[in-house]
Amino acid sequence: MARRRDRARWTLADAPDQTGRVAIVTGANSGIGFETARGLARLGATVIMACRTASTANAAREEILAELPDADIVVVPLDLADPESIRRCADGINAANSTIDIIVANAGYIPTEVITNADGLEQGFAAIVLGHYALIGRLSDSLLRAPAARVVTVGSLAHRSRTIHPENLGLGTTRRPMQAYAEAKFAQLIFAAELDRRFTAIGSAAISLAAHPGAARTGVMRERNTFVQRAYHSKLTWPLLRLFVNDAATGALPALRAATDPAAVGSEYFGPSGPFQFTGSPVLVTGSDAVHDAVVGQHLWALAEKRTGIAYP
Repeated sequence: MARRRDRARWTLADAPDQTGRVAIVTGANSGIGFETARGLARLGATVIMACRTASTANAAREEILAELPDADIVVVPLDLADPESIRRCADGINAANSTIDIIVANAGYIPTEVITNADGLEQGFAAIVLGHYALIGRLSDSLLRAPAARVVTVGSLAHRSRTIHPENLGLGTTRRPMQAYAEAKFAQLIFAAELDRRFTAIGSAAISLAAHPGAARTGVMRERNTFVQRAYHSKLTWPLLRLFVNDAATGALPALRAATDPAAVGSEYFGPSGPFQFTGSPVLVTGSDAVHDAVVGQHLWALAEKRTGIAYP
């Protein structure tokens, strides 16, 4: 997916000032989303934390404000599985902001079991793929009014699973939760590539990019992986495991670089520089070639448009 490779050690200090820019981060109450929101706030952006649970989101906001008292941070409710919540969230953001400069589509989860919704779609796919499609679609006018907007989709190494069949995306054909998660992440990267093609087709300055955190130490990882859970609480094992696992702040750097690096261009994909893309500073990386298949992208887009009833301008 990358046009160039770059091994420079990029940190948040390399990012340009973001004062005057409006950034939305979904799932910003914890983990990668929280660190992404905090990083953007440090850079001076107005940060909108779009989260499902108000109590944890407000606590996260207060934690950032304790460090950055002058930060401009707003919490808005967002349940990506609920079309009405998405509409209310987008309407509120559009009413308060004439332009939106950055959207980081971060929210996601690994299911404990594979469940299909009333429409016959796997619930995780419906929320993190179709939910983000609907949210970005409802915000697209404000995005297109910005001078150089960016949409950053947070993917996962899991999208490389060899058992993914593009024609079955979202249909809940697997009974394995991690496979369902991999399919949703694969679909998210297809969406990111297709969105960038559509920005280009209308001559917009907006771009769509993707990033992944590598193997990051977050609540989701500890809860879903028994080995990591035990290691995290072990004084002996965890220092060794840290060689192969990023902390959440480091895991957020690829998304922050995609959101702010002036040299970044549409469709690029950022991830950790270390072995297997597990750890390290953010660089351009290569994902699965299949996510750039335009036919698959058009198929997914048509599915999203039909299921959500939202057509992008």
